[in-house]
Amino acid sequence: MKYVSTRGQSPELDFEGVLRAGLARDGGLYVPANWPAFSVDEITDLAGRPYVEIARKVMWPFIGDAIAQADFDRIVANAYKKFDHSAIAPLVQMDHRHWIMELFHGPTLAFKDFAMQVLAGLMDHVLERRQEKITIVGATSGDTGSAAIEAFRGKSSVEVFILFPDGRVSDVQRRQMTAVADENIHTIALEGTFDDCQAIVKDLFNDLAFRDSVHLAGVNSINWARIMAQIVYYFSSAVALGAPHRQVQFCVPTGNFGDIFAGYVAKKMGLGISNLIVATNINDILVRTLKTGDHSPSKVVPTASPSMDIQVSSNFERLLFENCGRDASRIRHLMEQLSTSGSYHLSDNERIPLLADFEAVSVNEEQMAQSIQSTFAATRYMADPHTAVGLAAAHRSDPENRDPIITLATAHPAKFPETLVRVLGLEPQVPERLAAQQNLEERYTRMPGELAAVKAFIQSKVD
Repeated sequence: MKYVSTRGQSPELDFEGVLRAGLARDGGLYVPANWPAFSVDEITDLAGRPYVEIARKVMWPFIGDAIAQADFDRIVANAYKKFDHSAIAPLVQMDHRHWIMELFHGPTLAFKDFAMQVLAGLMDHVLERRQEKITIVGATSGDTGSAAIEAFRGKSSVEVFILFPDGRVSDVQRRQMTAVADENIHTIALEGTFDDCQAIVKDLFNDLAFRDSVHLAGVNSINWARIMAQIVYYFSSAVALGAPHRQVQFCVPTGNFGDIFAGYVAKKMGLGISNLIVATNINDILVRTLKTGDHSPSKVVPTASPSMDIQVSSNFERLLFENCGRDASRIRHLMEQLSTSGSYHLSDNERIPLLADFEAVSVNEEQMAQSIQSTFAATRYMADPHTAVGLAAAHRSDPENRDPIITLATAHPAKFPETLVRVLGLEPQVPERLAAQQNLEERYTRMPGELAAVKAFIQSKVD
């Protein structure tokens, strides 16, 4: 398996190269040179199998000969040992047509654990074999940071730097990142928004001299291995509801577009997905882009679903690359427009084909709260704000499509107690692993949103 950059000016890499590189040196994102495809019989054969076994089968075609199969099987088995539900990604039925897939049973109670635990195992294997050390830098709107810290904490071959927007994550999310004493973990509270944090991370990767000097690696969903690991639960849930002999829809609370792009890849691989519903909060640039073609980021508005408070969705570039017939020159032009003028516009010939795979729904704060209330009243199910956005979008999606809808529950409600108390008047039950962090000392560095300051901080710790 070979991988190519969406911007076409970096050499092809194998899986190990992509794993270590993260962002391509031309600023693009890596995707497989060809999509693997599963037959109807191969998908049918996944039904009833344990999650770990499905994970091995779904991810293996992306590995090529970069890792021995026995080593890969061991890494995958270890990745899910810290999950506290035997099904790993269980389905909960809401009514005759709507289901919730719970993706919060991992060590940090959010869907990011699915990818990060796999990524850490793969990185550890490669670094040990090569006798190398790396510097990981990531940006987070809430959950990526804690998942990365949990996955890489205490590893002597890795220094981890996580940037998060100061004051724009929940108290629980912040504590999960900052109440960690391991010396290889460095958390930075940056002035600004998640988009500012993400822009600095990209600038660090694009400074090739700095990148090489500190052996920079990425754990954001710019790293293909993150997307690869998320494809698995689309297959596991779909076959549980009758795929490939029955089509399903997925509704995905969406910020950086990585999670829903994994669903798109599953469809490319042969899974029968009739609709992918892009659920956003009022930071609705993806809705506007899909409906009008205008991709003009506006000011980020803080909401009760902070992991979705994003206006620059990095992984949308991967979708554009596919949609534009893998025309890297067109992608370079669009990204240059975004960089220089702050926006770009898709022609109808580029936009309309996207609607064959995606539907976009924006949910405001009042609708999110109503979703929490109505879901709890009908089922006694307590949804976190991000999942509630997804549920609201699912119920507002195309009524003509009667296929079952699986909404991804991306975080445990206990990560957002303030919202649940305000909306329901009830405290969510706090899992033991979360309660244990409440009295630990926090350790992090506040910093202005300036590239030079972040670069100097990293250099001081790595040296």
